[in-house]
Amino acid sequence: MVNYKDLGLVNTRDMFAKAIKGGYAIPAFNFNNMEQLQAIVKAAVETKSPVILQVSKGARNYANQTLLRYMAEGAVEYAKELGCEKPEIVLHLDHGDSFELCKSCVDMGFSSVMIDGSHLPYEENVALTKKVVEYAHQFDVTVEGELGVLAGVEDEVSAEHHTYTNPEEVIDFATRTGCDSLAISIGTSHGAYKFKPEQCHVDPATGRLVPPPLAFDVLDAVMEKLPGFHIVLHGSSSVPQEYVDMINQYGGKLEAAIGIPEDELRKAAKSAVCKINIDSDSRLAMTAAVRKVFAEKPAEFDPRKYLGPARDEMEKLYKHKILNVLGSDNKLSC
Repeated sequence: MVNYKDLGLVNTRDMFAKAIKGGYAIPAFNFNNMEQLQAIVKAAVETKSPVILQVSKGARNYANQTLLRYMAEGAVEYAKELGCEKPEIVLHLDHGDSFELCKSCVDMGFSSVMIDGSHLPYEENVALTKKVVEYAHQFDVTVEGELGVLAGVEDEVSAEHHTYTNPEEVIDFATRTGCDSLAISIGTSHGAYKFKPEQCHVDPATGRLVPPPLAFDVLDAVMEKLPGFHIVLHGSSSVPQEYVDMINQYGGKLEAAIGIPEDELRKAAKSAVCKINIDSDSRLAMTAAVRKVFAEKPAEFDPRKYLGPARDEMEKLYKHKILNVLGSDNKLSC
């Protein structure tokens, strides 16, 4: 058993309470490798932001659970080395799909876990989430549940259609499960292809596809039912068109890749949403930078020469999200 506190990590409880009170959202950045982790930690320290390091089931398998434990501990020490004496870093399981997976993560030093039972019948979702909560809370690990289904594809998570969260269920779900936060569905989607072209309209000024607006009425209804409760948005990458264009310019083929407008994410961050998940954007930034190096320097084969620029591009992206979208900067006394 590895206790996350021994690794220097924190859970999400106080972090989320401060975010709701302050009208901002905590960045939850997914990572799969060292370069992503370096970029996240450096961006968080330089902007003095708390941060959540998210690991999906697939990323955990890819990186290895033992290495992840030491990477998380290393992230805390790296933040201190960069000048932040008291970093606030969470290691979080994203979209855990079973009690066994969540338990394993708690036992290996994760400070927060998500159990996603949204694909199950309601009563089964309640029972599974409650079981995870009862185990995790023994070790002061916080738990995120989910109500409603997000469309899109990302790692093992896949669904063709949205099912908006039913505000009438949130009080019952939160009360019966004891979960610390709740991911809701208001129209965000997983992956870089969040909407079909026929769902969008064309901006006459830019010629770009513009997605349908998020269902803020659902968010407002949830906030009314559970005032002050910790609400999470998944599938919230904006799919920056400059990265899509760069990927396509240097040999890629991303057609009709559309994300969530940053204005809508800013609005969500200023409401009860205290955690916003971002994964695809960093994948796009990394891929764009790597493709650029390969196109301009086809003889290059030193990984540092293409992963270094990719790391720098991701750091720039993370800083932008913290400073200009989520508003979580200058919340630490680094």
